[in-house]
Amino acid sequence: MDRLVIIPTYNEKENVENIIQAVMNLPIEFHVLIIDDGSPDGTADIVKRLMAGSCKDRLFLVERAGKQGLGTAYICGFKWAIEHEYDFIFEMDADFSHNPQDLLKLYDACANQGADVSIGSRYITGVNVVNWPMGRVLMSYCASIYVRTVLGVDIHDTTAGFVCYRRQVLETIELDKIRFKGYAFQIEMKFTAHQCGFRIQEVPIIFVNRVLGTSKMSGGIFSEALLGVVRLKLSSWFRKYPQKA
Repeated sequence: MDRLVIIPTYNEKENVENIIQAVMNLPIEFHVLIIDDGSPDGTADIVKRLMAGSCKDRLFLVERAGKQGLGTAYICGFKWAIEHEYDFIFEMDADFSHNPQDLLKLYDACANQGADVSIGSRYITGVNVVNWPMGRVLMSYCASIYVRTVLGVDIHDTTAGFVCYRRQVLETIELDKIRFKGYAFQIEMKFTAHQCGFRIQEVPIIFVNRVLGTSKMSGGIFSEALLGVVRLKLSSWFRKYPQKA
């Protein structure tokens, strides 16, 4: 089996079963790894029930104590995926803001079109966001332009959280040197992959704001990302990045 979807969760009882089943029902086989940060609402119990039933041998769970940040959840998942020798590793949200059907497009970009990293992009063909307040759309869109300008990367959706990595990318990137834990983590991963010489391709998607559950986004998260970009650029001047083999 070569495809693993990593889904971090915190209080996602309204969504977790449906998102897992949606991935399981795709026409090609994906495995799912849930990284749950001690959700008090019983998210992990739902996952365990599915693991013992219809999703046996395709669904896996790592439970962590308390909220430790999105970035550390993904790093944990990446290391798990490398250890278990998956070839294509995906990031996806639990709340259906990312359409599970689009996993097929991300996979195709890496498996058949030569990409090392494929990004489900909200902005490669305009602004494809549904049900976000206009202020949030503008903040996100302008943040992506800012990041592209400061970092000098040709990526339209630098904060995207819907991504496919070839295993070689995650093995080459020095995961323990990834510093950011919030949404700046997404920027740092893409910039590091770029600096390591990997080919990045954006795939157009439509992003839909969650219907169930509570968003984890805040203005502070965007502030962290915007300030982090400057630090990331400055540190890159003094760092030697491992290169794609």
